[in-house]
Amino acid sequence: MTQQPLAGIRIADFSHVMAGPFASHILRLMGAEVIKIEAPRGDQFRNYGSNRDYDGMSPAFIAANVGKKSIALDLKDAKDHEIARRIVAKSDVLLENFRPGVISRLGFGYDAMRELRPDIVFCSVSGYGQDGPYRDWPAIDNIVQATSGMMMLSGAEGDPPVRVGFPIVDTLTGQTAAVAILGALMQRERTGEGAYIDVSMLDASLSFMTSALTPFLTTGSPLRRMGNTGYSELPTAGVFEAKDGRHISLGVVQENQFAVLARKLDREGWLSDERFATPDARRENFDEMHSELAAIFVARDAGDWERELSEAGIPCGKIRSVSEATELGTPDALLDLKIGGLPDGGQASVPNVGFRMQPGEPGTDTAPPRLDENREEILAWLDSND
Repeated sequence: MTQQPLAGIRIADFSHVMAGPFASHILRLMGAEVIKIEAPRGDQFRNYGSNRDYDGMSPAFIAANVGKKSIALDLKDAKDHEIARRIVAKSDVLLENFRPGVISRLGFGYDAMRELRPDIVFCSVSGYGQDGPYRDWPAIDNIVQATSGMMMLSGAEGDPPVRVGFPIVDTLTGQTAAVAILGALMQRERTGEGAYIDVSMLDASLSFMTSALTPFLTTGSPLRRMGNTGYSELPTAGVFEAKDGRHISLGVVQENQFAVLARKLDREGWLSDERFATPDARRENFDEMHSELAAIFVARDAGDWERELSEAGIPCGKIRSVSEATELGTPDALLDLKIGGLPDGGQASVPNVGFRMQPGEPGTDTAPPRLDENREEILAWLDSND
């Protein structure tokens, strides 16, 4: 593997569970060294769920911790406290996601760490920010999905709230923190100064939801809940059942696409039909357009529609399960790892960082660490001149 863009950057990672570790996970896949400083009991994410066949690690833990190093330290113990301080002094970034105020009470607040490392990039991740009125409220992914309004964006009008089916707030917050850390590191290259970063799960979610939030902020009217219909509110951007019982998602939102679709479906009359000839007409006659499309798509299998329409330049995708979706990724979309604990040698795969780059390709082939696995290595490094 060629040298990665963050080679030489070291992160003292005090974070746990998902949002913080996912931030350092992204940076690790771009070449940073991540020292995971865990409580003696370990990151609680190690024990999420009932499947812990991979060296005692849960798949959820593996998803955000590949290639890191682990040392278990009791920050209330004087000896361990000093070891953690020495790690920070030789690191570029400190990342933490304790409740606001906790890291300072442990003796590792920003001001204290600047005395050790004046140019430290210090990133705090929390539910509602470090100094807002809700700073002391506990927050995890599904809670912020609720308080951010995200749960009221899925489903149809009148439906109960709908949770996004994976920890989207944790991962988008981790990505936000990773981008902020990268910006601070670039700024440090120019100024020589470190930075303090305050990442709020709520604020990160509101930013992520800009396509829903900005229309409300500009018009005063919230978006309607459109179920499986796309952002355009067009009936040609929705979900349809196919002959085989599978479903396809159609995404025709541009006029040239609609013209191609009409001809491909042998419905050129739609182009002159006053009910369907314009986007606003199709919105006004949503149910009629949707019904005509539904009657057409049920005549053939989903895979046939996906292939034929996609080849014609019409946005269309068969709705897949997660297991099926992995077949569509680029050659570098997944990372293959070997993790102990399984009879077959522990072969496992995790998603890569989400982009390809040459040179400096992201990724790692190193498994997540067992709790305290790298203690002796880290202690030896602290005593060295590296």
